Amino acid sequence: QVQLQESGPGLVKPSQTLSLTCTVSGGSITDNLSAWSWIRQPPGKGLEWMGVIRGDGSTYVNQSLRSHTSISRDTANNQFSLQLISVTPDDTAVYCCALGLGYWGQGTQVTVSS
Repeated sequence: QVQLQESGPGLVKPSQTLSLTCTVSGGSITDNLSAWSWIRQPPGKGLEWMGVIRGDGSTYVNQSLRSHTSISRDTANNQFSLQLISVTPDDTAVYCCALGLGYWGQGTQVTVSS
């Protein structure tokens, strides 16, 4: 069974770069038809899909976030990552990684505050 686990800092200062990693077990991030996503949920708001990296390494980022968001992967460690540059308090959220719609990590809280 595929399992995903997010890791990263719980607190980031405004204007800094946030980097989160999703470690995958029970499946390979290079599987041809796989699609690995990042989703977040700000406090009191709904889910926001941020972007995806597919098994072939191609990426697609939500257009509204494209200017300061990127997704990459480390195939040697079966991990994929999210980077947000110049974060603001509006980036405070629970961040989750997922495989399709069926497998989700437990999520990690990130707070942007000075």
